[in-house]
Amino acid sequence: MSSNVVPLEALLDLPNHARLLGLDLGTKTIGLALSDVERQIATPLETIRRVKFGQDAAALLKIAEKHAVSGLVIGLPLNMDGTEGPRVQSTRAFVRNLGPLTGLPIVFWDERMSTLAVTRTLLDADASRAKRAEVVDKMAAAYILQGALDRLMRLEADRSPED
Repeated sequence: MSSNVVPLEALLDLPNHARLLGLDLGTKTIGLALSDVERQIATPLETIRRVKFGQDAAALLKIAEKHAVSGLVIGLPLNMDGTEGPRVQSTRAFVRNLGPLTGLPIVFWDERMSTLAVTRTLLDADASRAKRAEVVDKMAAAYILQGALDRLMRLEADRSPED
């Protein structure tokens, strides 16, 4: 695995105001979400239509640079029972190839149920099928990133001395 892959706790040591980029890697698209500079709120950003790895990675890293991103949170599509299937292998291969192209730390985050949760939210909002298809990937990326941000905030609170 790439030496860039770090545990979530390593992101606590990033500089203040360092943004994180969340990724929902699909077979046809990559959904992207961006944290605020306080690393508290994830916002859907955009969706990259996948072409081939080199172009996908270049587009991703260009966006990361544009938004001064200091770390990547990539959804890991584990099976419901926690085992790793072909989609996890594909995600790990993507990260293995991406690692040498960037110095950014990369964290995997369990993404089970992210697309389902987002789709349900969109259905509850009465979004059309076309609208759901347009936004589901970047919203899933925001769901993934928000989960990681929430955990980071809890870890930070646990690490901070009591007043």
